Amino acid sequence: MTTTFKSKPNLATKLVNGILSIKPLANFAQTQARKMIIKRAEKIGVPWRKQAKELSECNWNKEWEIVNNPNLTYPEYYLTSFHAYEKGNMSWQAATEVEVASLAVHAGIWPEEGIGGDARLRQSFLDILKAEISTPKDVLDLGCSVGLNTFPLQKVFPEAKFTGVDLSPYFLAVGLYRSQQQNLDINWVHAAAEATGLPDDSFDLVSICLVCHELPQFATGKIFREARRLLRSNGSIAIMDMNPKSEVYATMAPHIFTLLKSTEPYLDEYFTLDIEKELVDAGFSAPKIICNTHRHRTIIARVA
Repeated sequence: MTTTFKSKPNLATKLVNGILSIKPLANFAQTQARKMIIKRAEKIGVPWRKQAKELSECNWNKEWEIVNNPNLTYPEYYLTSFHAYEKGNMSWQAATEVEVASLAVHAGIWPEEGIGGDARLRQSFLDILKAEISTPKDVLDLGCSVGLNTFPLQKVFPEAKFTGVDLSPYFLAVGLYRSQQQNLDINWVHAAAEATGLPDDSFDLVSICLVCHELPQFATGKIFREARRLLRSNGSIAIMDMNPKSEVYATMAPHIFTLLKSTEPYLDEYFTLDIEKELVDAGFSAPKIICNTHRHRTIIARVA
């Protein structure tokens, strides 16, 4: 039996949703998903527990004071469990494990790459950007996390000024720490991607990498409109994320799908989102969609 994605949840999807609506079963699925990821990670050489322990033992007071906006009101959709963390992205545990988690999760894209899969995935996105857009002067990375995409993007456009926006002060603190280690000048902003507080017409490129699948549809629409406000007249938005039309997801075994959904609360909304329409409605031209892996797509749209 396999699981398929359609415009409306099918029987298998409804069954999974029913299972995950039962709190003890959802918690069990999350725990199993986490154990599976860590076990698989360390088996292929990802130093999950070692690196997480080293980061967790750092004193983050300095970085926290710099990045944290104590007056920020968090949107309700963000204050939920993500990626098998009860507090989602609002914890040091999530922030200190996100780098190794990315190595582990993306190792399966190309089995021959192993832990190099994450770098290859991000490079596939960057290669498309280099081919499709003009060199930007100001770049905004929305949902920047700890800089997983920000840092590679900066290497591609070294002359550009970079700003990273994220809702998690924990992630931003780690991002600041990593940028200081590399002597990189990045403006880290603690804000919601749909209400950044940044000036109109201030960027040439807005990047949204592996973020949209973690959003409810209404938030995605707001973020696209905010991106349009922030972009200059010749600017572009570039989105890289899971491809709902990929056969990988269309033929995923139900038990694996259940574990995946237990860590991704808005996956149904992402897979049923008409992302092309959302972009056009936000003020962009019809987007160009390029498959950069057999399970990911890059979407580029210019200001209309």
